Amino acid sequence: MRFGVVVFPGSNCDRDCYHVIKEVMEEPVEYIWHKEKSLSGFDALILPGGFSYGDYLRTGAIARFSPIMPAVMDFAQAGGLVLGICNGFQILLEAGLLPGAMLRNSSLKFICQPVFLKIQRNDTPFSNKFKSMQVVKIPIAHGEGNYYCDPRTLQEMKDNGQILFTYCSADGEETMEYNPNGSLANIAGIMNGKGNVLGMMPHPERYSEDILGGRDGFNIFASMINWLKGVG
Repeated sequence: MRFGVVVFPGSNCDRDCYHVIKEVMEEPVEYIWHKEKSLSGFDALILPGGFSYGDYLRTGAIARFSPIMPAVMDFAQAGGLVLGICNGFQILLEAGLLPGAMLRNSSLKFICQPVFLKIQRNDTPFSNKFKSMQVVKIPIAHGEGNYYCDPRTLQEMKDNGQILFTYCSADGEETMEYNPNGSLANIAGIMNGKGNVLGMMPHPERYSEDILGGRDGFNIFASMINWLKGVG
């Protein structure tokens, strides 16, 4: 089993993701520079957070054209596990691997704080270590996390079970009061139709060790490992 962390110019959470996989999960992992064109030998990819290409033009819009992205798209279409975190989520949207788009936070401010999420399903490669409808705490750090899609796409995602994480209260209440960025339907994370690609705005790598104040993010990576080992 081998994880790859894709590094774009401006990525700044790549080392955090690498640390979690190597030191916390104790699994093989390598950095993948954005100019690479092959993903041979990898079983799972992480597109980390940060400000790829300085977020010039639009978040993820330039990174989507990096040399590595055709290989990422082929990897995803072949069923490989792909996790996009924050800016990684934005890149997956721009690449068309996930539906919808990101808008500026409704407050027009950068937000960095822990939030509560509800796990909508626990039968996926990214959530099998959780309980269904479990409420967890994972931090966010973004200025453009306001997820949007058209009504038809939203209904399709609901029908297909593609909405995996939603913002909520500590008691699981899903209202705009507990929506930090104005995201449509309180969406914090979505999957593609096959369920092998996940984009999420919260940062699980920042809540995967007790020393960081919480471990709820640990189970996302543990779920991926379970799935790859055939026990998820």
